[in-house]
Amino acid sequence: MTQLPGLLDTEAIRKDFPILDRQVHDGRKLVYLDNAATSQKPRQVLDALSEYYERYNANVHRGVHVLAEEATALYEGARDKVAEFVNAPSRDEVIFTKNASESLNLVANMLGWADEPYRVDRETEIVITEMEHHSNIVPWQLLAQRTGAKLKWFGLTDDGRLDLSNIDEVITEKTKIVSFVLVSNILGTVNPVEAIVRRAQEVGALVCIDASQAAPHMPLDVQALQADFVAFTGHKMCGPTGIGVLWGRQELLEDLPPFLGGGEMIETVSMHSSTYAPAPHKFEAGTPPIAQAVGLGAAIDYLNAIGMDNVLAHEQAITEYAVRRLTEVPDLRIIGPATAEERGAAISFTLGDIHPHDVGQVLDEQGIAVRVGHHCARPVCLRYGIPATTRASFYLYSTPAEIDALVEGLEHVRNFFG
Repeated sequence: MTQLPGLLDTEAIRKDFPILDRQVHDGRKLVYLDNAATSQKPRQVLDALSEYYERYNANVHRGVHVLAEEATALYEGARDKVAEFVNAPSRDEVIFTKNASESLNLVANMLGWADEPYRVDRETEIVITEMEHHSNIVPWQLLAQRTGAKLKWFGLTDDGRLDLSNIDEVITEKTKIVSFVLVSNILGTVNPVEAIVRRAQEVGALVCIDASQAAPHMPLDVQALQADFVAFTGHKMCGPTGIGVLWGRQELLEDLPPFLGGGEMIETVSMHSSTYAPAPHKFEAGTPPIAQAVGLGAAIDYLNAIGMDNVLAHEQAITEYAVRRLTEVPDLRIIGPATAEERGAAISFTLGDIHPHDVGQVLDEQGIAVRVGHHCARPVCLRYGIPATTRASFYLYSTPAEIDALVEGLEHVRNFFG
């Protein structure tokens, strides 16, 4: 078995994930390399979800009976865990959504409805990048269409990094919001946050960071990022689906208008007008994702027990090994940074003239689960003149043996297609 420095005890960790014992396609051992799409869930999270529904299920906040009070404590306890996990100055800065897409839409809509000095209108500019997930493109396109604002973006270099050579021309005095991904879901690129934030602050623009591919894989400190908003999702970090997070600076959340209206987010309601509850409840209309928040809290407990520094070290070792092994495959082209330095735990590639969907299908027949397509980042594929990519992505339970299986599987793909 290949030994790499920095690896976690994956043999012990994998025992926590029941699905990793599955066999598929006539007894083939599952090799799960689709973690950028969603991670698998440990027993500790599955047990927390079951226990919630079996013992504590009730709606939160307004009930005075014991189940409601217990459910509220669990839900709000999960908020405390998230706040600590991202080093938020206040728990009231943590808003629960259903996913990162909703978090980013929340920010876009707040700014579209806001009063000055935050309002986005036809006199202002919105800045994004060419490597964004569609969830950090489409909300800003919609906002620009609705308000008349100008949408601008940073392009990409040939090696899959942001081209910041014209940063002063892209981010100008007219820029109201700069929204960008911390770690690309398709390229794996870790972006230079400090340079972008510094320029945004020079012109008084707000900064929103999509940390969906960062929060599961590395320590995340919202204060160190110096952003105004940070979005991420639970299902990529050992948590359940249906739960996302938006962190926002307290003063902004107090000043900005809500996105959704309904129960729980109000203070008083009459037939003529309403007043709103303080943040975070102002942005959590209706029955929230209670069980999902409890599951996310359990996932954070699990990750904290391992240590995010240890998770990062493990994935850096695995990714470095994967880059090295994949470069040995004839006709394989990595899309994005060609080295393991300054990249996350996702590698997209093409294999000669074989369509990525064919690559993925043949790998699946061998029990190897990868992702194929645009990865909700079609502008990246257009930039590099490719129809799609195959993406292998890793997590804290990924092993060198799984990388070896992928490389062997790709040799089979090449042989299959001649």
